[in-house]
Amino acid sequence: MSETNLSKTSSEAADAARADSPADTTPAGGNSAATRGATTALDPRLLVREQGLAGYWTDFKRKMRTGELGSVPVVVGLIVIWAIFQSMDSAFLSAENLSNLSVYIVGTGLISVGIVFVLLLGEIDLSVGSVSGLASAVFAVLAVNNGMNEWLALVLALLTGAAVGAFHGFFFAKIGVPAFVVTLAGLLAWNGLMLKVLGTTGTINLDSEGLVANFSNHYFNDVAVAYGTAVVAVAVFFVVQYLGARRRSAAGIPFRPMTEIVVRTAVLAVLAFGAAYMLNQYRGMPLALLLFLVVLVSMDFVVRRTSYGRKVFALGGNTEAARRAGINVEFVRITVFSIAGAMAAFGGLLIASRIMAANQGAGSGNLLMEAIAAAVIGGTSLFGGRGSVWSALLGMLVIGSIANGMALLGIAASVQYMITGAVLLAAVVIDSVSRRTQRSAGRT
Repeated sequence: MSETNLSKTSSEAADAARADSPADTTPAGGNSAATRGATTALDPRLLVREQGLAGYWTDFKRKMRTGELGSVPVVVGLIVIWAIFQSMDSAFLSAENLSNLSVYIVGTGLISVGIVFVLLLGEIDLSVGSVSGLASAVFAVLAVNNGMNEWLALVLALLTGAAVGAFHGFFFAKIGVPAFVVTLAGLLAWNGLMLKVLGTTGTINLDSEGLVANFSNHYFNDVAVAYGTAVVAVAVFFVVQYLGARRRSAAGIPFRPMTEIVVRTAVLAVLAFGAAYMLNQYRGMPLALLLFLVVLVSMDFVVRRTSYGRKVFALGGNTEAARRAGINVEFVRITVFSIAGAMAAFGGLLIASRIMAANQGAGSGNLLMEAIAAAVIGGTSLFGGRGSVWSALLGMLVIGSIANGMALLGIAASVQYMITGAVLLAAVVIDSVSRRTQRSAGRT
């Protein structure tokens, strides 16, 4: 993985390109110039990594000019938000406040993970708020009113969300009803069903010592849990990066050199151990945050490392091309909406866990807008085909930080909504401008 091997790989790639050149079959006066240009063109990533830090800086500036912004805008925005609130109230970045923030974002963040899948298709799901409320009501009625085992009630609540999502996906994929319309109908219908399930009381309190109640209220006080989680995260990241680089090197395609892998791992280690240290200064690792991280890693693996994930991106990029490539478009669409429904149900259970009850207000208010806004603010495109599961985390950190900081400062909720709306608009504008810039630069 040394720089010498990388240079050798680059040279071999160039030789292979020349060997494969159809120069002997090009007609006289034909496209020989174009052919020569094609043979000398190498993957820019090879050249960048041969140039060291200067090459990476040049590549970073190129990406910014051509609209490949990635997570840069949301990370910069998060830093600015934290700096502003910390300057106005020193308690904002305290261990207690950051721990509370990490629990607050989990419920809506899980719902936003499902929204990311739907947005990758270039579609929208307006029913997730109502589905989350329905799932919490189903769990409460089964576990509290009927005395069912909480694990079984939990599974049935999640299956309820998945079934509802598949129902939406069926009408969208098989019948041809626009996703906006079918999920808008679901928003109304499932909210009504939730009220019916809850009955006349309207509120069912959860067992304070029960399974779901512990999701948001249990903390691992042993410092080894938070630090152990950080160790596992850093180790897994390094192994995945290293093995990926070895596979790409063996295949003769661009790969990250060991120095880059070490630097990236070191950056992650600083963030992971810094977060673990802060959490241990208060009550330790929250179970809710651990569950959220497990879901994020699992779903990121599905999106980025499986053929199913590549099919989702393909549909978001060009549905007709994906169909002609042999992808079962209907199946992928139905399963994506089913995933969104299941994640909405899980998020609803975490929200019920935080307030210790399932009630008639579940899934209402600005929950739907926050879930969609988190995915978009985090970097998932509204136009489909581009985004990451980690967008849910980044976007929720932005939204949660705004809400948390304003609560500390005693600022009215109305101002919070206006600022969150402005941030959402800015994210969509950045996405639109980025796509236009990439088209102008020939990057899409």
